[in-house]
Amino acid sequence: MSADTSAAHRPRLPRPVWLSSAKVFRTEVLAGLVVALALIPEAISFSIIAGVDPAVGLFASFTMAVTIAVVGGRPAMISAATGAVALVIAPLNREHGLGHLVAAVILGGLMQIALGALGVAKLMRFVPRSVMVGFVNALAVLIFMAQVPELRDVPWAVYPLVAAGLALMVLSPRITTVVPAPLVAIVALTALTVAAGIAVPTVGDKGELPDSLPAPGLPDVPFTVETLTTVAPYALALALVGLMESLMTAKLVDDITDTRSNKTRESIGQGVANVVTGLFGGMGGCAMIGQTMINVKTSGARTRLSTFLAGVFLLVLVVVLGPVVSTIPMAALVAVMVLVSFATFDWHSVHPRTLRRMPLGETGVMAVTVAVVVATHNLAVGVIVGVVTAMVVFAKRVAHLAEVTAVTDPDGTSVVYAVTGELFFASSNDLVYRFDYAGDPDSIVVDLSAAHIWDASSVAALDAIETKYAARGKKVTITGLNKASAEMHGRLAGRFADSH
Repeated sequence: MSADTSAAHRPRLPRPVWLSSAKVFRTEVLAGLVVALALIPEAISFSIIAGVDPAVGLFASFTMAVTIAVVGGRPAMISAATGAVALVIAPLNREHGLGHLVAAVILGGLMQIALGALGVAKLMRFVPRSVMVGFVNALAVLIFMAQVPELRDVPWAVYPLVAAGLALMVLSPRITTVVPAPLVAIVALTALTVAAGIAVPTVGDKGELPDSLPAPGLPDVPFTVETLTTVAPYALALALVGLMESLMTAKLVDDITDTRSNKTRESIGQGVANVVTGLFGGMGGCAMIGQTMINVKTSGARTRLSTFLAGVFLLVLVVVLGPVVSTIPMAALVAVMVLVSFATFDWHSVHPRTLRRMPLGETGVMAVTVAVVVATHNLAVGVIVGVVTAMVVFAKRVAHLAEVTAVTDPDGTSVVYAVTGELFFASSNDLVYRFDYAGDPDSIVVDLSAAHIWDASSVAALDAIETKYAARGKKVTITGLNKASAEMHGRLAGRFADSH
């Protein structure tokens, strides 16, 4: 077979959707530009939190976005330097320096790759909707709160500029949707402040922008066990916080776009992106909810191209067009993020009609998640506390579903106890007290046809019941076990009797 014939029969890879439609391509390109503009002050701010030079955060955002666009599992999601990661690694940088910080980023990335390969993404199925809603609402509150410092002790002109930016973003889509509303606001307000000579804080005031490209290299640390033990705890914290924030954001984008993403690939991709970022001297990062909402919800992006171009545009803007970018008023970016926070918040979840219909426990879980995230400024802590609270609420609810009813034979020689519901540690704790050990006849049947045994606590409870009857010379027969319950009971029965 000739080479030409072989090529003709070779299966063709599907063309990316942005190559098949000029409209999609334009949307992705403009979305990437808007996100890049929004990333600049955020990356600089997070660099300040971490205690590093602004260039470290900017280059981290570039490498994270470009890498995750290729290896990530959630198209259109933006990953870059984040506040959550900055908070985790700031103490390490403060105590040991930038070299140890970079080493922690690389090690944290390797841990994320390992955790992703082990299937940590599957744990997302245990995050209930109430925690997810709380996560989204807390993010909206944090995004808004992050803008408040930009509105304190500033020239009076900042306030009308922010109001003008919000008005432009609300009104411009009614005129045209060709150019994203945030880009319209940023360009218009920049042109106005420059032309009129209005003195307000600008992006340039946040820190000096770099004028050269990052160079790859290994962290400047001694490769010893001592170094490993120093950076490992921070690396693990970075890995866990980054994965949780990224997977929660990916799930949110799945819901917004009505598509599914590969969470395992996203987990591994986050690790690869952090390793690459560390090798370029960056501060690491994870998915960014604010910029992702700008990209997906505000600008309408749906493909990897927008994520890739966000990183590329960011580099071009700060290295090539640094003087121009420095003139962008912070008021324009504050207006963009305020609108993003309002768009992110799930207003339906706090509507009086929804609150009246929603079970009190569900509303409580949402409120706890929001409160903890806002109080700690740590999304991972808030989600963990929310999930634990949801588990407690669920356990308390189903614990009352185990019912016991007794039917005594007419001749009085035996009694049948019918147990109904799910038997686990919460519901089986008081099971022992539902039987009349002294008054029952010599033959007792415990019918579990309508029940299911889930754990050792339930088997221990059944053992205790048999032991209490045996002490009075009475015999217990357990019937109606389904296959799974019978296997667990057969494996564990009799091992707990001595403990009661």
